[in-house]
Amino acid sequence: MKLSVLDQSISIAGSSEDAAIRDTLELAVHCEQLGYHRFWLSEHHSLATIVGTAPEILMAAVAARTTRIRIGSAGVMLPHYAALKVAEQFRVLEALAPGRIDLGVGRAPGADMRTAQLLNPDAYAAAEKFPQQIRDLQWWTAGEPHHGVIAHPRGPHLPQIWVLGSSDYGAQLAAHFGLPYAFAYFFADGQGVEQALDLYRTLYKPSERHPVPQPTICVWALAADTEAEAQHHALSRERWRIDRMRGALGPLKAPDEIAARGFSHEEEPVVEATRRKALVGTAAQVGAKMRALADSLGLDELVINTWAHDPAVRRRSYALLASEFGLSSGG
Repeated sequence: MKLSVLDQSISIAGSSEDAAIRDTLELAVHCEQLGYHRFWLSEHHSLATIVGTAPEILMAAVAARTTRIRIGSAGVMLPHYAALKVAEQFRVLEALAPGRIDLGVGRAPGADMRTAQLLNPDAYAAAEKFPQQIRDLQWWTAGEPHHGVIAHPRGPHLPQIWVLGSSDYGAQLAAHFGLPYAFAYFFADGQGVEQALDLYRTLYKPSERHPVPQPTICVWALAADTEAEAQHHALSRERWRIDRMRGALGPLKAPDEIAARGFSHEEEPVVEATRRKALVGTAAQVGAKMRALADSLGLDELVINTWAHDPAVRRRSYALLASEFGLSSGG
């Protein structure tokens, strides 16, 4: 099974936001060395936790530091932008890293609606044009004339378009256009994944580039040398999820601080529910859960998203899982 990575440039308490961007670049090099198949970057705006706002710029920096791993956006929030400009950006990226570029696109704003409207004053109307934007991208990223315009630079390789989503809408859209589809399993602990993938496969219209469906899911996972260590480091994300429910978003907190403070009586049921579904533990434990999940959904690739307050813990988690699944630097 192929393993890939989604990184979101997470801000860490006690550090700076710009350091999170540099850590993303270091992680990309590390994951290529470990044998991961793809390295995807997210787009969020006006958030104090997830500070990766410009995946296309980070992709260029990753391309300059790597030679094999596929590099992608997960994704470009397409309603914020003109499809032609996105196509041009990704044609440039394809020239920098031939045969390695994924263009993952999403319809969600990746922000609150006030921010979305500042990015695009016609945000609401633009979201309704998302299907047409995808069709435009298919023409322009392929280097074909469309509306009398060509997206340069053209070359022998094409960015691979992925539709991203966490609902039936994205699944049906990807199926209609004959495109690969990635379900954000980690958004709501997999809620709705079976139905979305069933719809995608059932409704899929084969395309020249993708004659068969190509689905994947993105899971949140954390592995450590011991189960207790993994559970300790997972406290950072557990605390963040509780705080998010209250509208309090900020840098990821240190697990030692969280362990010392604990969770309130009201918070404990939420934390326990999270832990029951979490892919947290030793590499063997996490690997077994990942294999079971992939088997149940008929997948041959999983994308892993990992948060940890200590960047070394995150890199160790990816290394342990690479070893567990027998990845090699050759791909």
